[in-house]
Amino acid sequence: MTESPEAAAHFLLRNAVEALPEGALEQQLARDRPLRIKLGLDPTAPDIHLGHTVVLRKLREFQDLGHTVVLIVGDYTARVGDPSGRSSLRPVLSPDQIDANAQTFRRQASTVLDPERTEVRHNGEWLDMAMEDLFGLARTATVAQLLERDDFARRYAAHEPISILELLYPLLQGYDSVAIEADVELGGTDQKFNLLLGRAVQQAYGASPQSILTMPILPGTDGVQRMSKSLGNYVGVTGAPDDMFGKLMRVPDEAMGVYCELLLDGPQGPDHSAVARKRSLARGITARFHGEAAAEAAEAQFDRLHVQRAQPEEIEELSVHAAADAIHLPALLADAFGVSNSEARRLLAQGGVRLDGEPLAAGELNLDPERLDGAVLQLGRRRFRRIAIA
Repeated sequence: MTESPEAAAHFLLRNAVEALPEGALEQQLARDRPLRIKLGLDPTAPDIHLGHTVVLRKLREFQDLGHTVVLIVGDYTARVGDPSGRSSLRPVLSPDQIDANAQTFRRQASTVLDPERTEVRHNGEWLDMAMEDLFGLARTATVAQLLERDDFARRYAAHEPISILELLYPLLQGYDSVAIEADVELGGTDQKFNLLLGRAVQQAYGASPQSILTMPILPGTDGVQRMSKSLGNYVGVTGAPDDMFGKLMRVPDEAMGVYCELLLDGPQGPDHSAVARKRSLARGITARFHGEAAAEAAEAQFDRLHVQRAQPEEIEELSVHAAADAIHLPALLADAFGVSNSEARRLLAQGGVRLDGEPLAAGELNLDPERLDGAVLQLGRRRFRRIAIA
């Protein structure tokens, strides 16, 4: 750690939303030891997307300055479910689902974090506590304090149910900070209440309170709602290079500023056109996770499909057994691309299905096997299968 505390704090806070208490991080950076930087992730879904990497990249900056990241896999808090920003209790996952998701999270987080400076812990290590200890933790906050949180306050005012289990969640997260002796905790802006409550829980246990750092929430590829797998507007960090590049090229122009700021360390030159900035973003992000060669190939594939309107050079073949004089197209689309029959009919009606580049009409539900044999079936702009009749 060769930088001065003032310079290091300035660097770390440049794209954060809030750092509380004010000036605390700089004071902590002046300590003669590496700091312990905490991030908790509940493995309620298996994959990490670019929205998660906003905080992970900030953690990596701490690591590059010599500090230790403590990544807490919330195998116990996932059984409760963080209610932040929600209007209802999260569904309960099975222990097997949580464990499988946790393994995926750890592996994918290592695409951003330095494994040598990452300490991975499961909060089941300390939250599997005796009832007496749980009572002690529950005494560290009041119901009035917990109801100050925006989502709880809204639900309480609307007479919507709030379970005791949900009220416990911020306390359990706060106890994580006690257990791992956190100096700093990071999270999205929706986590501000939980992070601040963690300071109060630490003080109740006689520990030095952590400082907190909140980061912006990345919008999805629709440019409106937060990036989320459930909304379908996400870009997974382990997605195929072609898929990653193509999704990033669909990000609306008005969202490009925040994407560049949070994913590329700052805005691009004003002399670049919107398309050039978008290509640079897509190429840079794809290269980060797949390498320069894969990014260049993904861009070439994108141009082939969307600029030249040509077919991919390599197309996966689908073998189809023709047991009748005609093949039902919705069923074929379901086999080829994993869509439902109703979705296949809708895409046909919208002109979204092509055969050898020619759009199929909505009424073409049954096709001659000879017409299909060797032909390329296309769904949307980027999904292709070459049909081989067996």
